[in-house]
Amino acid sequence: MTEYIRNKRVSFDFEILETYEAGVVLFGHEVKALRAGKASLNGAYVVIRGGEAWLLGASISPYQVANTPKSYDPERTRKLLLKPKELAELEQKGEQQGLTIVAIKWYNSGRHIKLQIALARGKKKADKREKLKERDTKRDIQRILKSQ
Repeated sequence: MTEYIRNKRVSFDFEILETYEAGVVLFGHEVKALRAGKASLNGAYVVIRGGEAWLLGASISPYQVANTPKSYDPERTRKLLLKPKELAELEQKGEQQGLTIVAIKWYNSGRHIKLQIALARGKKKADKREKLKERDTKRDIQRILKSQ
């Protein structure tokens, strides 16, 4: 399993409750761009409409600008492929107040490109500060132990 793109802000901004693996409907040049690392998941989230899941806010830059169709939109809405049971579960849990579905990372599973998504709850400012303090203290402890 090769990881192509990771949304680093997700673990800082959200408390991840459950993760899911989803296939994505992509064009051929988008697959090449993902494998080359020309994508971003910053601010990407999932919406469920009409019994289907859609990825919004993800950007996949053109692989070769000269060979990309003129009408290509890097931030287009992409359809996610989930099992009906998972889709129903996400729809039900996503309606709860304070929960959102966020994109975590693009990776491959065999020869298929997958997107890891998560049901998450937003963190408060105090929780983020607490995490930063915890990280700093761990770093200081490691530095002290290393110097001895």
